[in-house]
Amino acid sequence: MGVDEGPAGVDRPAEESDLKEPMAEDPGGECGDVMAETVAMVTTAGSEELTGPETQTETAPRSWKWSVIYLCIYGFMSAIKPGEPFITPYLLSTEKNFTREQVTNEINPVLSYSYMVVLVPVLLLTDFLRYKPVLVVQGLSQVAIWLLLLLGSSLPHMQLMEFFYGMTMAARVAYSSYIFSLVTPGLYQRVASYSRTAVLMGVFFSSVLGQLCMSLGDVSYTTLSSVSLGFVSLGLLLSLCLPWPKRSMFFNRTHQRQQQQLRELVAGVGEGDTKATKVERDLMNPAGVKAPVSPAQPPWRWCTLSWRQSVFLQMLGEVRGVIREPNLRLWCLWWVFNSTGYYLVMFYVHILWNKVYPATENKHVYNGGVEAVSVLLGAITSFLAGLVKIRWNLWSELLIGVITALQAGLLLLMGLTDNIWVCYVAYALFRGFYQFLVPIAIFQIASSLTKELCALVFGINTFLGTIVKTIITLIVADKRGLGLDVHAQFLVYFFYFALLTVIYMVCAAVVITRHYRRQSGGGASALAMPTELSPTAAVESHSDAEPHSNGKAASA
Repeated sequence: MGVDEGPAGVDRPAEESDLKEPMAEDPGGECGDVMAETVAMVTTAGSEELTGPETQTETAPRSWKWSVIYLCIYGFMSAIKPGEPFITPYLLSTEKNFTREQVTNEINPVLSYSYMVVLVPVLLLTDFLRYKPVLVVQGLSQVAIWLLLLLGSSLPHMQLMEFFYGMTMAARVAYSSYIFSLVTPGLYQRVASYSRTAVLMGVFFSSVLGQLCMSLGDVSYTTLSSVSLGFVSLGLLLSLCLPWPKRSMFFNRTHQRQQQQLRELVAGVGEGDTKATKVERDLMNPAGVKAPVSPAQPPWRWCTLSWRQSVFLQMLGEVRGVIREPNLRLWCLWWVFNSTGYYLVMFYVHILWNKVYPATENKHVYNGGVEAVSVLLGAITSFLAGLVKIRWNLWSELLIGVITALQAGLLLLMGLTDNIWVCYVAYALFRGFYQFLVPIAIFQIASSLTKELCALVFGINTFLGTIVKTIITLIVADKRGLGLDVHAQFLVYFFYFALLTVIYMVCAAVVITRHYRRQSGGGASALAMPTELSPTAAVESHSDAEPHSNGKAASA
C-alpha cells in the first residue's frame, strides 16, 4: 500500500511509533479498545478546527498530567479481577454445580448475544454522554457480575451475569476514547501508550495474583470471587471521581463551535464590522446549513437535500472506495473473520481446559498463569510487528495465510490432545499470532484513510465481526442450534481457520503470479514499490501523490 504524504490539512492517523508500543491486552476487549482509539483520532481534526493548531500546545492545561495519571490508575485498578480466569472452573466446581453442557450451550452464548445488542448503543452514548457515565455503568456492571457469581445459583442468574459481561466488554470503548478528550492532539500518542500499558499491567497483575491465590494460598473460588468484587467496587468508586471531559468527538460539537465563534467575535470587534457580522450569522445558524434557495421550494425537499449532503452519508459513500482497494479490503476482511474466530476461542477455551484436565484440587488449575504468559507474549509479538519491513501489497496475503494456517494447526492440536500443558502452550501461541497481526492491520487500514473514514471503517469491521460471531455461536454452540460439545466446537473452529487459510493462499498465489508476470514483461507495477510498516522511504519517494479520503492516490 502506498503511504504517501498528504496535502496540507489531511492528517495521517498512524505513524511507525504507534505500532512499536504494545497493544492493550484484555481478554475480550482488544478490538473494542483498538476501534475506540481509532475513532478518537477524529477528535484531532475537530479540535484543530476549533482551537487552531498554533494555540493547542499553548492553551493545554497543566492539569492534564494529573488527569491522565488518575485515569491510568483507574484503568489499572479496574483491570484487576483475579477471579476472572477462574470463572469457568468456578461454575463447573462443586461450589456452583453447573454441568459442562449448561455452561457451554446455555450460559456462554449469552455473552455474544448481549455484546452484539449493546455495542452500537454504547458506542453512541459514550460520546454523547462524554464518557464518564458509561464508565460508571461499566463499573456497576462489573459489580453486578461478581454479585451474581457469588449469590446466584440458578441458570437465569448466570445468563444475566453473561449479559452484564457483554455490557462491560462494549463499555471498554469509553476508557480508550476518554483519555483523548483530556489532552491536545499533540499528546495523543503518548497518552495512548500510557493507557494501554496501564491496562496491560493490570491484566498481568490480576492473572498472577489469581494464580498465586489458587496455587499457594489454596483459596476457594468463592473467596477469589469476593476479592474480585472488592477490586471492581474500588474501580467503581474511582470512576465516580473521574473528571468530566470538556469536549466530545462527534456530538456536542455545535456548542464548542459557538464558543470558538464568540471568541472570534470578541477578537474582531476592533477590526471592523465585516468579521463580526459573519460570526453573528454563524451563531444564528450554528449548523451551517444553507437556507432553501427558493421560498416556493417545499420544506421536505430541503430536508432531503440536507440529509443527502450530510457528512455521514458522504463517508458511507466513500466506504465503497475502500472495498475497491485490494489491500484495504484484505485487512478489513481479516479484521472481521479472523477476529471472530479469535474471540470464539477465547470464550470457550477455559471449558476445553476443564474437560481435558478436570482438576480435583483448585491449586492445580493454572488458568491465571497461562493468561499472564499469553499477555506478555501478545505484548512482545505486538512490539515485533512494528519491526517488520516487507512489501505489504505483495506479501500481505501470504503472511496472513501462513499465520492463519499456524493458528488452524494449533486449534486442531487443542481439539485432539489430552495433555493440558499442550493446550496451554497452543493457546498462548494462538493469541500471540493474533496479536502480531493486530497492529499491522491497524496500520494498513488507517494509513490510507482520513481519520473520519478510518473511524467509520473500524466501526463497521467490528460490528460485522460481532454479527458473524453471533451467527456462529447460535449455530454451533447454542442448544437451540447444534449444541456441540467443546471438543467438537474446536474442530469446527479448526475447519473455519483452515477455510480462511485456503482463501488467503489462493489470493496470495494470484497476487504474486500477477506481480512477477508484470515484472517479467517489463511493465511497471505498483506492487514493486516497498510499502513497509515503517513508511519513511515510501513517503520520501512518493511525496508527489495526494491520498484521497478513501485511500486512493492520484499523482500530481
